[in-house]
Amino acid sequence: MKKFALVVGGALLVLAGIVTGRALRAPSRQVTVAAAAPVPIDAARVAAGLSEAIRFRTITNQEPADGDGSQFTGLHAFLADRFPRVHEALTREVVSDHSLLYTWPGRGAGKPIVLLAHLDVVPVETGTEHQWTQPPFSGAIADGFIWGRGSLDDKGSVMAILEAVDYLLGAGFAPARTVYLAFGHDEESSGREGAGTMAARLRERGVEAEFVLDEGGSILEGVVPGIAVPVASVCMGEKGYASVELVANGAGGHSSMPPAQTPIGELAAAIEKLEHNQMPARIGAAMSESFAFMGPELPLRQRLVFANLWLFGPLVERQMALRPQTNAAIRTTTAPTIVQGGVKENVLPASARAVVNFRVLPGDTVAAVLEHVRQTVDDPSIEVRVLGEASDPSPLSDPGAAPFGRVARAIRAAFPGTLVTPFVSLGATDARYYTTISPNVYRFSPMRMRQDDLPRVHGVNERIALDNYVGMIRFYVELLKDQ
Repeated sequence: MKKFALVVGGALLVLAGIVTGRALRAPSRQVTVAAAAPVPIDAARVAAGLSEAIRFRTITNQEPADGDGSQFTGLHAFLADRFPRVHEALTREVVSDHSLLYTWPGRGAGKPIVLLAHLDVVPVETGTEHQWTQPPFSGAIADGFIWGRGSLDDKGSVMAILEAVDYLLGAGFAPARTVYLAFGHDEESSGREGAGTMAARLRERGVEAEFVLDEGGSILEGVVPGIAVPVASVCMGEKGYASVELVANGAGGHSSMPPAQTPIGELAAAIEKLEHNQMPARIGAAMSESFAFMGPELPLRQRLVFANLWLFGPLVERQMALRPQTNAAIRTTTAPTIVQGGVKENVLPASARAVVNFRVLPGDTVAAVLEHVRQTVDDPSIEVRVLGEASDPSPLSDPGAAPFGRVARAIRAAFPGTLVTPFVSLGATDARYYTTISPNVYRFSPMRMRQDDLPRVHGVNERIALDNYVGMIRFYVELLKDQ
């Protein structure tokens, strides 16, 4: 017994040595760069520009045809008036009636870069208007913030990019490589007409981009557990998207003589099964890369974990699954979003319908999601089908590629002390259409986000701090200067 204990003790010492050694040898993957020189930006002037842009109600509704095209053409005219230098030096094309594609010719023959953002916004949910501190389309500048729908998603990015280009033009800067600015008008529905058409147009012209940068990640402050410094999540891919419709049919009739289970009951049972039997969690390639970037910057105890996922992976998965924000990074998520059925309290419904939305983790597919739903529901009387458009996860771009380093340099120059890490975007973006013109497609908006800012995106009281917006402009200046 003593000999066995000695053997076990020795094995544990060896294991501890291996674990500790791997943690101590893990190299930092943060780029070293000096803080950027101050960029003189008139904060009041740029705030007024974003404020004006917010006032255009460029809303994408559930049915895109319900939008008001005049709001987009009004915004186009405002941008031309606001940025005369940009519209003189860059070529502007109106694509699919409401999207904008700008070309800034470069001096050399290097591969171009493409900066994306979108002009459209989601509607304000009816009945929530009174919850806003400032009216949602006022563009009010108050209490150190610019308020309104689109300030975070995504007119802030549109205006910050244009302000940066305008500043550089005023400073006499000419890019070494061509720069494309592609601003879609329907990202909040599918992006097909805007980004899809612009990406196809660039592809037809033979454009092979050095990299593409769209919204997606941000600079998280006090959001990542255990990390005190800001964390910039540069997403190297995005999850797929699928909404699955479940339909249960019945005979209908009077509620005084119900069957053992009505269509609504059948749907409720199916939804309960899906919520309690979700697709499995796993630490995939994106999260492994994220841990590899973060791990060496952390205290030793956390470094031990991230450097040895072969040993601690199951523990990390269990911990991440406890919070919605981190659970979404390690699994295909299941979210019932619509339930419909019945017309009167004493009438049995002849049918009932539910929609369950899935955000598909890289490594899973829409086909796998559909098969999971059918097997989990396990009820042949319930019709199961994909609703509308669905998309598999995007390819993952390489965080070791030079363009990722270029984005990281701009972040660390504009926001000194920020930790840069790759991640995967939990939502769909226009960037997925551009993977055919570049292998380096990243998703990052240079805005600082705290925990209480996250619900503002698509929610009540969307706003951006004035100094936060100025920081966005400085980031794009640094990125464009790094030719």
